[in-house]
Amino acid sequence: MIDFSSRFFYHIYPLGFCGAPRLRSDWQGEGTALKAIALHAPRLAALGVDALYIGPLFESSSHGYDTVDYSQVDRRLGTNEDLCALVEAFHAQDIAVVLDAVFNHSSRDFFAFADVRAHKAASPYKDWYAGVDFSRDNEYGDGFSYEGWAGHTSLAKFDGRCAALREHLIGTALAWIDEFNIDGLRLDAANVMSLEFMRALSQGCKARKAGFWLLGEAVGEDYRALAGGGGLDSVTNYELYKSLWSSFNNKNFFELSWTLSREFGADGLYRGIDLYNFADNHDVNRAASTLRDEAHLWPLYGLLFCAPGIPSLYYGSEYGVTGERDGFSDAALRPEWRNGWLQNKNAAALSRAIAGFARIRRQSPALRRGVYRELLVRHEQFAFLRETEAETVIVAVNAAPQTQTIELPRPPRAVRWRDALCNECFDSSAETLTLPLYPSWLRILKAE
Repeated sequence: MIDFSSRFFYHIYPLGFCGAPRLRSDWQGEGTALKAIALHAPRLAALGVDALYIGPLFESSSHGYDTVDYSQVDRRLGTNEDLCALVEAFHAQDIAVVLDAVFNHSSRDFFAFADVRAHKAASPYKDWYAGVDFSRDNEYGDGFSYEGWAGHTSLAKFDGRCAALREHLIGTALAWIDEFNIDGLRLDAANVMSLEFMRALSQGCKARKAGFWLLGEAVGEDYRALAGGGGLDSVTNYELYKSLWSSFNNKNFFELSWTLSREFGADGLYRGIDLYNFADNHDVNRAASTLRDEAHLWPLYGLLFCAPGIPSLYYGSEYGVTGERDGFSDAALRPEWRNGWLQNKNAAALSRAIAGFARIRRQSPALRRGVYRELLVRHEQFAFLRETEAETVIVAVNAAPQTQTIELPRPPRAVRWRDALCNECFDSSAETLTLPLYPSWLRILKAE
C-alpha cells in the first residue's frame, strides 16, 4: 500500500496546463493534452515528486468543475485510453495518481439535471438535486428553482441525502479505480458535502483498492470533522497556506508559530492527521506573486517541506511562475505550460532547492512523521523540532536580509548537529545551541 504521508505531490490543472479552449460548445474533436502531460513523468520524478494530483478531467461544460459526463475524459484533453496511459506512465516512475472528484454539483448539461428540466416533477432524478422547488422559476426559465453551489446556479448542487445519487457517484468512483487504476481522489467542495456520503464513498473505495486515499477540499472549517466523521485521509490546509506567506510579508513568524502549535503542537487539533500543505494552487495567487520579497520563496518552500503534513507543489511554481486573480477570472492562475519557464530568472536555483528539500524530507522519518515542538519565535526568525524515537531534526529559518544568530535550548539527545543543506556542523555541548542563520534561508539540522 502507498504511504501518502511520505509523499510529495505535484498539482496540475490540466485544462490550463495544456491551453485547452475554455468553453465547450460543439462537443467535437479530440485533444492530446493527457499525452503531453504523461511526458512530464520523468521530469517530475527527478524533482522528487512521488504523487500527482490532477484534475478535473471529465467531460464538462467549461472549466472542468461543471461535469457533464463522469464516464468520459473531456475531449479537450484526450480519451479514456490516454488517461490509462498517463496513469501507467506515472506509476512507472513510482508516482501515485489522484484525480479530482467533482461530486458536490454538476453542470446543467448533466444527464440527470437535463432530465429534470425536461420532465419536471415527473423526473426520477428530481431528488438528486438540493432545493428543487416546482412552485418557483429560476433565471433560466426552467420552471423550477434549485440550489446552486455557493450561489452559482450554473453549478447545480447535489443532495447527498439521496440514496440513488450516492449509489451513482460511488459507482462512478469504483469505475474509475477499475478502468484507470488510480490511487486516490480529491473531493472538490468537501466542506459542504454530506459526511454520510463521504464515509460511504471512502468505505467503498478502500474496499475496492487497499490503501486508496481521499483528500477533501476545505478552506476554513474544522478539518477533524472531514477526516474523522467524513472518513477522509487528508484535508487541504488553508490555515498553514495563509500563515506561510503572511508571516514572511508581515515580518511576523508569531502567526506561523500560532498556526503550527494550534494544529500540531502538544495539544494540537490535528495531531495524527496528515494535512495537505501547499504554497499556492489553482484558486489562489501564485506564491511568487504573493510574496513581497522574491528571496523568501526559498525559505517558504523549505518550511513547506519541513512542517507536519504532506507538501504539494503547483505546476510551474518550481520555476517561480507568477500569477494573480483579477477579480473576474482565474485564468492567470491556470496558464498553459511553457518550456520557457525553465529560463526564468530564478528557475534553476529554485527548482534545485525544491528538489533538495524533497530529498531531505524523503530521507528523514522525523520530517515525515515526527512530532512537532516549537523552540524559538521572533518576528523574522523561527525554529522548531521534529522528532521520532529514531531521529531528531531542528529547523530554523531567517526571513531577515542579514545574517542573524539565535540561541536554542540544547536538545538532550545529541551534542553534534549537521546541516543537511550545506553540511556545516554545530556543537551543542553547552547549555545552548548557537546558530548563525543566513539571510532569507533556513537550516535543517540532523542530530549525529
